[in-house]
Amino acid sequence: MGAGGRMTVQEQEAKNFSVSPGGGGDKPLHRSPTEKPSFSFGQIKKAIPPHCFHRSIFRSFSYVVHDLLLAALFLYFALAFIPNLPTALALVSWPLYWALQGCVLTGVWVIAHECGHHAFSDYSLLDDAVGLLLHSALLVPYFSWKYSHRRHHSNTGSLERDEVFVPKQKASLSWFTAYLNNPLGRLITLAVTLTLGWPLYLAFNVSGRPYPRFACHYDPYGPIYSDRERAQIFISDAGLVAISYGLFHLATIHGFWWLVRVYGVPLLIVNAWLVAITFLQHTHPALPHYDSSEWDWLRGALATVDRDYGVLNRVFHNITDTHVAHHLFSTMPHYHAMEATKAIKPLLGEYYQFDGTPLLKAIWREARECIYVEPDAGGKQKGVFWYSNKL
Repeated sequence: MGAGGRMTVQEQEAKNFSVSPGGGGDKPLHRSPTEKPSFSFGQIKKAIPPHCFHRSIFRSFSYVVHDLLLAALFLYFALAFIPNLPTALALVSWPLYWALQGCVLTGVWVIAHECGHHAFSDYSLLDDAVGLLLHSALLVPYFSWKYSHRRHHSNTGSLERDEVFVPKQKASLSWFTAYLNNPLGRLITLAVTLTLGWPLYLAFNVSGRPYPRFACHYDPYGPIYSDRERAQIFISDAGLVAISYGLFHLATIHGFWWLVRVYGVPLLIVNAWLVAITFLQHTHPALPHYDSSEWDWLRGALATVDRDYGVLNRVFHNITDTHVAHHLFSTMPHYHAMEATKAIKPLLGEYYQFDGTPLLKAIWREARECIYVEPDAGGKQKGVFWYSNKL
Protein backbone atom coordinates (compact mmCIF):
# COMPACT_ATOMS: atom_id res chain seq x y z
CA MET A 1 0.00 0.00 0.00
CA GLY A 2 1.68 3.12 -1.14
CA ALA A 3 1.23 6.71 -0.22
CA GLY A 4 -0.45 7.46 -3.53
CA GLY A 5 1.88 10.26 -4.57
CA ARG A 6 1.23 13.18 -2.24
CA MET A 7 -2.30 12.06 -1.32
CA THR A 8 -3.02 11.00 2.22
CA VAL A 9 -4.92 7.81 2.95
CA GLN A 10 -7.93 9.97 3.75
CA GLU A 11 -7.76 11.62 0.33
CA GLN A 12 -7.37 8.25 -1.33
CA GLU A 13 -10.54 7.09 0.37
CA ALA A 14 -12.34 10.19 -0.79
CA LYS A 15 -11.42 9.17 -4.32
CA ASN A 16 -12.45 5.54 -3.57
CA PHE A 17 -8.92 4.39 -4.29
CA SER A 18 -6.35 2.43 -2.34
CA VAL A 19 -3.36 0.23 -3.01
CA SER A 20 -2.91 -3.25 -1.61
CA PRO A 21 -0.19 -4.04 0.96
CA GLY A 22 3.28 -4.37 -0.47
CA GLY A 23 2.01 -3.54 -3.95
CA GLY A 24 0.22 -6.86 -4.39
CA GLY A 25 -1.02 -8.02 -1.03
CA ASP A 26 -4.16 -9.25 0.61
CA LYS A 27 -6.62 -6.37 0.67
CA PRO A 28 -6.82 -2.61 0.32
CA LEU A 29 -5.82 -0.70 3.42
CA HIS A 30 -8.39 1.80 4.52
CA ARG A 31 -9.42 3.40 7.77
CA SER A 32 -9.94 0.98 10.59
CA PRO A 33 -13.57 0.71 11.74
CA THR A 34 -14.24 2.76 14.87
CA GLU A 35 -17.61 1.32 15.87
CA LYS A 36 -17.63 -1.11 18.75
CA PRO A 37 -16.86 -4.49 17.17
CA SER A 38 -19.48 -7.22 17.05
CA PHE A 39 -16.99 -9.71 18.49
CA SER A 40 -15.79 -9.76 22.09
CA PHE A 41 -12.34 -10.20 23.58
CA GLY A 42 -13.40 -13.64 24.77
CA GLN A 43 -14.33 -14.67 21.23
CA ILE A 44 -10.93 -13.54 19.97
CA LYS A 45 -9.21 -15.63 22.64
CA LYS A 46 -11.30 -18.69 21.78
CA ALA A 47 -10.20 -18.42 18.15
CA ILE A 48 -6.57 -19.02 19.19
CA PRO A 49 -5.33 -22.59 19.80
CA PRO A 50 -4.85 -23.04 23.57
CA HIS A 51 -1.20 -24.09 23.23
CA CYS A 52 -0.35 -20.59 21.95
CA PHE A 53 -0.66 -19.32 25.51
CA HIS A 54 1.85 -21.86 26.86
CA ARG A 55 5.18 -20.41 28.00
CA SER A 56 8.18 -22.74 27.84
CA ILE A 57 11.27 -21.93 29.89
CA PHE A 58 13.43 -24.12 27.66
CA ARG A 59 12.17 -22.56 24.43
CA SER A 60 12.37 -19.02 25.77
CA PHE A 61 15.94 -19.51 26.95
CA SER A 62 16.86 -21.04 23.60
CA TYR A 63 16.22 -17.64 21.99
CA VAL A 64 18.33 -15.90 24.64
CA VAL A 65 21.22 -18.31 24.06
CA HIS A 66 20.86 -18.04 20.28
CA ASP A 67 20.97 -14.24 20.30
CA LEU A 68 23.80 -13.98 22.81
CA LEU A 69 25.89 -16.51 20.88
CA LEU A 70 25.42 -14.49 17.71
CA ALA A 71 26.32 -11.28 19.54
CA ALA A 72 29.44 -12.96 20.95
CA LEU A 73 30.39 -14.22 17.49
CA PHE A 74 30.09 -10.76 15.96
CA LEU A 75 32.05 -9.26 18.86
CA TYR A 76 34.82 -11.81 18.39
CA PHE A 77 34.94 -10.96 14.69
CA ALA A 78 35.21 -7.25 15.51
CA LEU A 79 38.00 -7.73 18.06
CA ALA A 80 40.02 -10.51 16.45
CA PHE A 81 39.73 -9.89 12.72
CA ILE A 82 38.81 -6.30 11.86
CA PRO A 83 41.95 -4.72 13.43
CA ASN A 84 44.12 -6.99 11.26
CA LEU A 85 42.37 -6.20 7.99
CA PRO A 86 43.70 -3.75 5.40
CA THR A 87 42.38 -0.25 5.99
CA ALA A 88 39.93 -0.35 3.10
CA LEU A 89 38.39 -3.64 4.27
CA ALA A 90 38.30 -2.45 7.87
CA LEU A 91 36.37 0.64 6.85
CA VAL A 92 33.75 -1.63 5.29
CA SER A 93 33.81 -4.24 8.06
CA TRP A 94 33.07 -1.91 10.96
CA PRO A 95 29.69 -0.73 9.53
CA LEU A 96 28.87 -4.37 8.76
CA TYR A 97 29.60 -5.30 12.37
CA TRP A 98 27.54 -2.36 13.65
CA ALA A 99 24.54 -3.30 11.52
CA LEU A 100 24.62 -7.01 12.37
CA GLN A 101 25.29 -6.48 16.07
CA GLY A 102 22.66 -3.74 16.30
CA CYS A 103 20.00 -6.01 14.78
CA VAL A 104 20.88 -9.00 16.97
CA LEU A 105 20.90 -6.87 20.12
CA THR A 106 17.49 -5.49 19.12
CA GLY A 107 16.32 -9.11 19.30
CA VAL A 108 17.80 -9.30 22.81
CA TRP A 109 15.91 -6.10 23.65
CA VAL A 110 12.67 -7.70 22.46
CA ILE A 111 13.23 -10.77 24.67
CA ALA A 112 13.73 -8.48 27.69
CA HIS A 113 10.54 -6.66 26.65
CA GLU A 114 8.80 -10.04 26.69
CA CYS A 115 10.07 -10.60 30.23
CA GLY A 116 8.43 -7.33 31.23
CA HIS A 117 5.10 -8.69 29.97
CA HIS A 118 5.50 -11.96 31.92
CA ALA A 119 5.58 -13.79 28.56
CA PHE A 120 8.99 -15.43 29.07
CA SER A 121 8.01 -18.08 31.61
CA ASP A 122 5.40 -18.94 34.21
CA TYR A 123 7.60 -17.47 36.94
CA SER A 124 7.50 -13.71 37.47
CA LEU A 125 10.73 -13.67 39.47
CA LEU A 126 12.62 -15.45 36.69
CA ASP A 127 11.13 -13.12 34.07
CA ASP A 128 12.20 -10.06 36.02
CA ALA A 129 15.70 -11.42 36.67
CA VAL A 130 16.30 -12.16 32.98
CA GLY A 131 14.68 -8.91 31.86
CA LEU A 132 16.67 -6.83 34.35
CA LEU A 133 19.96 -8.38 33.22
CA LEU A 134 19.31 -8.07 29.48
CA HIS A 135 17.79 -4.59 29.55
CA SER A 136 20.41 -3.21 31.92
CA ALA A 137 23.12 -4.44 29.53
CA LEU A 138 21.46 -2.27 26.89
CA LEU A 139 21.15 0.70 29.30
CA VAL A 140 17.40 0.32 29.65
CA PRO A 141 15.84 0.84 33.12
CA TYR A 142 13.96 -2.47 33.16
CA PHE A 143 11.34 -1.96 35.86
CA SER A 144 10.90 1.71 35.04
CA TRP A 145 10.06 0.93 31.45
CA LYS A 146 8.09 -2.20 32.38
CA TYR A 147 5.59 -0.17 34.38
CA SER A 148 5.19 2.70 31.91
CA HIS A 149 4.91 0.21 29.05
CA ARG A 150 2.25 -1.73 30.93
CA ARG A 151 0.21 1.48 31.09
CA HIS A 152 0.72 1.94 27.37
CA HIS A 153 -0.87 -1.46 26.83
CA SER A 154 -3.71 -0.59 29.19
CA ASN A 155 -4.44 2.70 27.39
CA THR A 156 -3.43 2.24 23.76
CA GLY A 157 -5.11 4.71 21.44
CA SER A 158 -6.22 7.02 24.25
CA LEU A 159 -5.31 10.66 23.70
CA GLU A 160 -5.40 11.33 27.44
CA ARG A 161 -3.80 8.22 28.96
CA ASP A 162 -1.57 6.47 26.42
CA GLU A 163 2.10 6.59 27.37
CA VAL A 164 4.16 6.88 24.17
CA PHE A 165 3.88 8.38 20.68
CA VAL A 166 0.81 10.25 21.83
CA PRO A 167 -0.18 12.46 18.87
CA LYS A 168 -0.91 16.12 19.39
CA GLN A 169 -3.96 18.00 18.30
CA LYS A 170 -3.44 20.90 15.92
CA ALA A 171 -3.81 23.59 18.59
CA SER A 172 -1.04 21.96 20.64
CA LEU A 173 1.59 21.88 17.90
CA SER A 174 4.85 23.68 18.52
CA TRP A 175 5.40 26.97 16.72
CA PHE A 176 8.22 25.53 14.62
CA THR A 177 6.18 22.56 13.28
CA ALA A 178 5.25 24.41 10.09
CA TYR A 179 8.92 25.13 9.37
CA LEU A 180 9.74 21.42 9.55
CA ASN A 181 6.88 20.39 7.26
CA ASN A 182 9.10 19.98 4.22
CA PRO A 183 11.54 17.31 3.00
CA LEU A 184 14.59 18.80 4.73
CA GLY A 185 12.67 19.41 7.95
CA ARG A 186 11.30 15.87 7.95
CA LEU A 187 14.79 14.48 7.35
CA ILE A 188 16.15 16.43 10.33
CA THR A 189 13.19 15.41 12.49
CA LEU A 190 13.61 11.74 11.64
CA ALA A 191 17.37 11.86 12.23
CA VAL A 192 16.89 13.38 15.69
CA THR A 193 14.03 11.02 16.52
CA LEU A 194 15.92 7.87 15.55
CA THR A 195 19.16 8.82 17.29
CA LEU A 196 17.96 10.69 20.38
CA GLY A 197 14.28 9.76 20.65
CA TRP A 198 14.70 6.82 23.02
CA PRO A 199 17.02 8.48 25.59
CA LEU A 200 14.95 11.67 25.42
CA TYR A 201 11.82 9.68 26.18
CA LEU A 202 13.42 7.93 29.13
CA ALA A 203 15.00 11.07 30.58
CA PHE A 204 12.45 13.77 29.72
CA ASN A 205 9.27 11.93 28.65
CA VAL A 206 9.53 13.38 25.13
CA SER A 207 6.61 12.07 23.01
CA GLY A 208 5.01 10.66 26.16
CA ARG A 209 1.72 11.59 27.81
CA PRO A 210 1.66 14.88 29.72
CA TYR A 211 2.06 14.71 33.48
CA PRO A 212 1.35 17.49 36.00
CA ARG A 213 5.08 17.72 36.80
CA PHE A 214 8.42 16.63 35.42
CA ALA A 215 8.39 12.94 34.47
CA CYS A 216 11.52 10.82 34.13
CA HIS A 217 11.97 7.05 33.96
CA TYR A 218 14.99 7.24 36.27
CA ASP A 219 13.14 9.06 39.07
CA PRO A 220 11.56 6.66 41.59
CA TYR A 221 9.46 9.52 42.97
CA GLY A 222 8.28 10.81 39.59
CA PRO A 223 4.59 10.94 38.63
CA ILE A 224 4.88 7.91 36.34
CA TYR A 225 5.10 5.49 39.28
CA SER A 226 2.94 4.54 42.24
CA ASP A 227 4.27 4.09 45.77
CA ARG A 228 4.41 0.29 45.47
CA GLU A 229 6.57 0.55 42.34
CA ARG A 230 9.23 2.92 43.63
CA ALA A 231 11.54 0.32 45.19
CA GLN A 232 11.85 -1.47 41.86
CA ILE A 233 12.74 1.78 40.11
CA PHE A 234 15.72 1.99 42.47
CA ILE A 235 16.67 -1.54 41.37
CA SER A 236 16.50 -0.47 37.72
CA ASP A 237 18.74 2.50 38.46
CA ALA A 238 21.18 0.26 40.34
CA GLY A 239 21.37 -2.03 37.31
CA LEU A 240 22.23 0.91 35.09
CA VAL A 241 24.87 2.16 37.54
CA ALA A 242 26.50 -1.29 37.60
CA ILE A 243 26.60 -1.55 33.80
CA SER A 244 27.80 2.02 33.45
CA TYR A 245 30.65 1.33 35.87
CA GLY A 246 31.60 -1.73 33.85
CA LEU A 247 31.59 0.29 30.64
CA PHE A 248 33.69 3.00 32.27
CA HIS A 249 36.19 0.38 33.39
CA LEU A 250 36.41 -1.01 29.84
CA ALA A 251 36.96 2.51 28.49
CA THR A 252 39.84 3.09 30.91
CA ILE A 253 41.47 -0.14 29.72
CA HIS A 254 40.82 -0.04 25.98
CA GLY A 255 40.02 3.61 25.37
CA PHE A 256 36.86 5.62 24.79
CA TRP A 257 36.78 5.19 21.01
CA TRP A 258 37.25 1.43 21.35
CA LEU A 259 34.10 1.37 23.50
CA VAL A 260 32.23 3.53 20.98
CA ARG A 261 33.15 1.20 18.10
CA VAL A 262 32.44 -2.03 19.93
CA TYR A 263 29.40 -1.07 22.05
CA GLY A 264 28.26 2.50 21.46
CA VAL A 265 27.40 2.39 17.78
CA PRO A 266 25.51 -0.94 17.98
CA LEU A 267 23.56 0.50 20.92
CA LEU A 268 22.62 3.54 18.82
CA ILE A 269 21.32 1.16 16.16
CA VAL A 270 19.29 -0.75 18.77
CA ASN A 271 17.76 2.53 19.94
CA ALA A 272 16.99 3.57 16.36
CA TRP A 273 15.28 0.25 15.64
CA LEU A 274 13.27 0.50 18.84
CA VAL A 275 11.98 3.96 17.94
CA ALA A 276 11.31 3.05 14.29
CA ILE A 277 9.43 -0.13 15.20
CA THR A 278 7.28 1.56 17.84
CA PHE A 279 6.61 4.58 15.62
CA LEU A 280 5.44 2.42 12.73
CA GLN A 281 3.31 0.19 14.95
CA HIS A 282 1.24 3.10 16.22
CA THR A 283 1.48 5.75 13.52
CA HIS A 284 -0.52 5.31 10.33
CA PRO A 285 -3.20 7.39 8.57
CA ALA A 286 -5.57 4.41 8.81
CA LEU A 287 -5.39 4.19 12.61
CA PRO A 288 -7.78 6.11 14.90
CA HIS A 289 -7.16 7.66 18.28
CA TYR A 290 -9.89 8.25 20.82
CA ASP A 291 -10.67 10.75 23.54
CA SER A 292 -12.37 9.71 26.77
CA SER A 293 -15.85 9.97 25.25
CA GLU A 294 -15.14 7.15 22.78
CA TRP A 295 -12.16 5.13 24.01
CA ASP A 296 -12.43 1.58 25.26
CA TRP A 297 -9.68 -0.98 25.72
CA LEU A 298 -10.54 -3.33 22.85
CA ARG A 299 -10.84 -0.65 20.19
CA GLY A 300 -7.66 0.95 21.49
CA ALA A 301 -5.75 -2.34 21.37
CA LEU A 302 -6.88 -2.82 17.77
CA ALA A 303 -5.64 0.67 16.81
CA THR A 304 -2.24 -0.63 15.78
CA VAL A 305 -0.78 -2.08 12.60
CA ASP A 306 1.41 -5.05 11.70
CA ARG A 307 4.34 -4.37 9.38
CA ASP A 308 6.66 -6.48 7.26
CA TYR A 309 10.41 -6.15 7.85
CA GLY A 310 11.39 -9.10 5.70
CA VAL A 311 14.12 -11.28 7.22
CA LEU A 312 14.30 -8.91 10.19
CA ASN A 313 10.88 -10.13 11.34
CA ARG A 314 12.61 -13.26 12.64
CA VAL A 315 15.63 -11.39 13.96
CA PHE A 316 13.26 -9.14 15.94
CA HIS A 317 11.25 -12.16 17.15
CA ASN A 318 8.19 -11.10 15.13
CA ILE A 319 7.38 -8.07 17.28
CA THR A 320 7.06 -6.29 13.95
CA ASP A 321 4.49 -8.44 12.14
CA THR A 322 2.44 -9.74 15.11
CA HIS A 323 1.94 -6.52 17.03
CA VAL A 324 -1.86 -6.59 16.85
CA ALA A 325 -1.92 -9.99 18.56
CA HIS A 326 0.68 -8.76 21.04
CA HIS A 327 -1.53 -5.87 22.11
CA LEU A 328 -4.45 -8.21 22.61
CA PHE A 329 -2.47 -10.91 24.45
CA SER A 330 0.74 -9.42 25.80
CA THR A 331 1.57 -12.46 27.98
CA MET A 332 1.69 -14.73 24.91
CA PRO A 333 5.28 -15.72 24.00
CA HIS A 334 6.53 -14.42 20.69
CA TYR A 335 7.08 -17.89 19.24
CA HIS A 336 3.32 -18.49 19.19
CA ALA A 337 2.34 -15.04 17.93
CA MET A 338 2.43 -15.88 14.21
CA GLU A 339 0.04 -18.79 14.67
CA ALA A 340 -2.21 -16.65 16.85
CA THR A 341 -2.24 -13.85 14.27
CA LYS A 342 -3.35 -16.24 11.54
CA ALA A 343 -6.08 -17.55 13.82
CA ILE A 344 -7.59 -14.16 14.70
CA LYS A 345 -7.41 -12.42 11.33
CA PRO A 346 -10.65 -13.93 9.95
CA LEU A 347 -12.54 -12.89 13.08
CA LEU A 348 -11.08 -9.38 13.26
CA GLY A 349 -11.78 -8.70 9.59
CA GLU A 350 -11.42 -4.99 8.82
CA TYR A 351 -10.28 -4.34 12.39
CA TYR A 352 -7.01 -6.08 11.57
CA GLN A 353 -4.52 -3.79 9.84
CA PHE A 354 -1.40 -4.86 7.97
CA ASP A 355 0.85 -2.65 5.85
CA GLY A 356 3.58 -4.19 3.73
CA THR A 357 5.00 -0.88 2.55
CA PRO A 358 8.83 -1.02 2.44
CA LEU A 359 10.36 0.30 5.64
CA LEU A 360 12.01 3.52 4.46
CA LYS A 361 9.02 4.46 2.33
CA ALA A 362 6.67 3.83 5.25
CA ILE A 363 8.72 5.94 7.70
CA TRP A 364 8.86 8.82 5.22
CA ARG A 365 5.15 8.61 4.41
CA GLU A 366 4.08 8.52 8.06
CA ALA A 367 6.40 11.41 8.92
CA ARG A 368 4.79 13.40 6.11
CA GLU A 369 1.13 12.53 6.65
CA CYS A 370 0.86 11.99 10.41
CA ILE A 371 1.58 15.38 11.97
CA TYR A 372 -1.41 15.83 14.27
CA VAL A 373 -4.85 14.35 14.89
CA GLU A 374 -8.32 15.86 14.59
CA PRO A 375 -11.91 14.63 14.28
CA ASP A 376 -13.45 14.50 10.83
CA ALA A 377 -15.13 17.77 9.94
CA GLY A 378 -18.86 17.15 10.10
CA GLY A 379 -18.34 13.63 11.39
CA LYS A 380 -20.69 12.06 13.90
CA GLN A 381 -17.95 10.67 16.17
CA LYS A 382 -16.38 13.77 17.70
CA GLY A 383 -14.30 11.63 20.02
CA VAL A 384 -12.56 9.78 17.16
CA PHE A 385 -9.40 11.45 15.85
CA TRP A 386 -7.49 10.84 12.62
CA TYR A 387 -4.06 11.88 11.47
CA SER A 388 -3.76 14.93 9.24
CA ASN A 389 -0.97 17.07 7.79
CA LYS A 390 -2.82 20.22 6.75
CA LEU A 391 -1.05 23.08 8.52
